[in-house]
Amino acid sequence: MAEIVMEQVSKVFPDGIAAVSELDLDIEDGEFIVLVGPSGCGKTTALRMVAGLESISHGTIRIGDRVVNTLPPKERDIAMVFQNYALYPHMTVYDNMGFGLKLRKLPKEEIDKRVREAAAILGLDEFLSRKPKALSGGQRQRVAMGRAIVREPKAFLMDEPLSNLDAKLRVQMRSEIARIQHELRVTTLYVTHDQVEAMTMGDRVAVIRKGVLQQVDTPQFLYDHPNNLFVAGFIGSPAMNMVEAKLSLSDGSGLVEFGGYRLGVPQQVVAARPELRAFAGKPVIVGLRPEDMEDASLVPDAPADRRIRATVILREALGADVVAHIKIQAPAVVTEDVKELAHDVGQEALQAVERGARSGESTFLARLSPRTGAKEDQPIELVVDVGRLHFFDPGTGLGIYGGDRN
Repeated sequence: MAEIVMEQVSKVFPDGIAAVSELDLDIEDGEFIVLVGPSGCGKTTALRMVAGLESISHGTIRIGDRVVNTLPPKERDIAMVFQNYALYPHMTVYDNMGFGLKLRKLPKEEIDKRVREAAAILGLDEFLSRKPKALSGGQRQRVAMGRAIVREPKAFLMDEPLSNLDAKLRVQMRSEIARIQHELRVTTLYVTHDQVEAMTMGDRVAVIRKGVLQQVDTPQFLYDHPNNLFVAGFIGSPAMNMVEAKLSLSDGSGLVEFGGYRLGVPQQVVAARPELRAFAGKPVIVGLRPEDMEDASLVPDAPADRRIRATVILREALGADVVAHIKIQAPAVVTEDVKELAHDVGQEALQAVERGARSGESTFLARLSPRTGAKEDQPIELVVDVGRLHFFDPGTGLGIYGGDRN
């Protein structure tokens, strides 16, 4: 095993497009790091540069104690797992897994030992004599994993390996990959567009936007302390609600006002974010996660400065919870970060954000208890967990924190 270090790594294509810009990333020995971001953000290009499948324009890549900038892929001692499996259809599972070892002229006994050990880890023992066409998508992906495992590489590189699987298999396989990686403790760089995969699998998650690293940290810290509007909107499902508000501070606590609503900001929140004081009497962007709201009828003792009233325009019953789409009388936030996030979802989402900015109305999502009485086209009163409000500078899009990391 070995660490992977990327220092000021950049990739500029001949047409002048900068796919990756001065990427600094240190993946520790045995760590599982996930690169996540919208389509076209440069995450796959970064992975391919580590693999040696793409040249670098500037910077240094080290795997273990070696600089590998100019080394061909076969000399980097890494194993890749792709989204399309890349299995040989005429070979059995056993032969697919052992083929790379055969090319390296390892003894038959060693090949057999490694293949059977990997098959046991992956639950493929009974499928070793089958050919890929007789396997399910999840089983084929396990074979691709097995082919990587038997090589006993210094690092795994995985490029959206689950994107061709259906939703149920994706959930199953992401837990399998995480289990196998933790069992083997092989340094792993994993690329995905799916932030749920990133949050559930990675020891740390690196968020990339337009080739630039935005933030890298543990999944929980990214969720609780996003560096900017882009990370805040990308991490979390459903996405964070955002609205421009006016902030006032008095006697250590505060108040945010938007669309006729007034929410109290507790003293501990203000104390934890000393930079907020510079925004007193000024606009801020307030972020509110859907799961930080609840039907007020289920929280009868909540004070008035934690409540908002709105109209439910859509109710989605998901079993474990209910997602209520509510209309807020405040303009939608339209920054470059927000526009890019909406565009990544689809053109309709982008148009909805732009309509909200023009009309002075926003659509918020609230993830509520299944016991909620929320009904479409009916008013609802919601209680906001004001201790979990997020604040951003409307000029820069940066999170407003200050003080030590907590």
